[in-house]
Amino acid sequence: MAIVEINFDGIVGPSHNYSGLSLGNIASTTNKGAIAFPRAAALQGVEKMRRNLALGLNQGVFLPHPRPNREWLAALGTDPDTVPDSLRQTAFSASAMWAANAATVSPAPDTADGRCHLTVANLRTMAHRSHEWPGTLAQLEIAFADERHFAVHPPIPPTFGDEGAANHMRLGARHESPGVEVFVHGVRGGPFPARQHVEACRAIARLHGLDPDRTLFVAQSEAAIAAGAFHNDVVAVANENVLFAHEQAFEDRPDFYAALKRRLPELEIVEVPASAISLEDAIRSYLFNAQLVTLPEGVMALVVPEEARETPAVWNWLEQMVEGNGPIRRLIVVDVRQSMANGGGPACLRLRVAADPATIDPRFLVDEIRLDRISACIEAHWPEQIAPPDLADPALTQAVEKARAALCRTLELPELI
Repeated sequence: MAIVEINFDGIVGPSHNYSGLSLGNIASTTNKGAIAFPRAAALQGVEKMRRNLALGLNQGVFLPHPRPNREWLAALGTDPDTVPDSLRQTAFSASAMWAANAATVSPAPDTADGRCHLTVANLRTMAHRSHEWPGTLAQLEIAFADERHFAVHPPIPPTFGDEGAANHMRLGARHESPGVEVFVHGVRGGPFPARQHVEACRAIARLHGLDPDRTLFVAQSEAAIAAGAFHNDVVAVANENVLFAHEQAFEDRPDFYAALKRRLPELEIVEVPASAISLEDAIRSYLFNAQLVTLPEGVMALVVPEEARETPAVWNWLEQMVEGNGPIRRLIVVDVRQSMANGGGPACLRLRVAADPATIDPRFLVDEIRLDRISACIEAHWPEQIAPPDLADPALTQAVEKARAALCRTLELPELI
């Protein structure tokens, strides 16, 4: 089998709007009520995927979920025409675009049965995200239906909050041998909730059949959560033998680093000191919500948002980093401003899966031609702009539903998923 790393990006949905529903997400709450541009947002996401393909990376997609979520509204005794204002924005949420929260993924070399395991995130902490998992599960069960190579698990019971790969890191050899899997959970977050619970992390590790000696459970720092790092991927990212993290990312940093180095002697830690880049600047620029990738030529690159280049302290530090002899040698800047304004950077938009592409439903994999078709569909059907009050307009409901149906037809996927 030709096992490679594939980035599955969420296509930004036609109901993309700024309703400020995510407590603890500074960008989301700051931009509450602003006008959003779904068409531009989705096209920015497609261009990001094109950039990945041009770099020689493998690319897949997940569809936006049906919005408004009629099934969820029906379970609450209402529908898009009669929904109370308090539920309307939640029913229209396009947050499934952030595929990093879709699931937690353990590649085949790490699991007891030698299959790639995926556990769908329950996202129970935030109401607008808590109804995503059925749609996510439906797509994963189609994309990864080959049970010889994949095991797709339903979400952890909602007693324990799980927000997916945004709180999970895998370090080690790319695909050939077992790695070290790190689950990052929250304990406290000052005024904000800790969304990832340690019991959810432990349950996923058991379900995936991970080796306890190569699995670590680490607490995210209270300071990071309180500053707006609602997921670990806002303050840390890992790839192969490299951990790139802010000095204040983890609660018990020395013990965590020591435990990780014992299990992975070749580990390289690139740590950004708080004296150089504050938590506030790191979170505002989404420096760490970047894609840390290995290019085909073996060079490691960091894919960062434009906001990182526009934050002087961040960009100066990054330029010095790549000029040194460290493991990260290239900086690649992408424009995902519409996603950033709602609190999601380049890493939020994608879920990493290591697998043989031949074992995956090809309708979820893309090349330039398929991206051209997706772009044409977006150009033709996505609303140009949405302000939160527009969600009450029946014409918008109809337009959003027709847009998603058109995309399903474009990708030859059933509209019911």
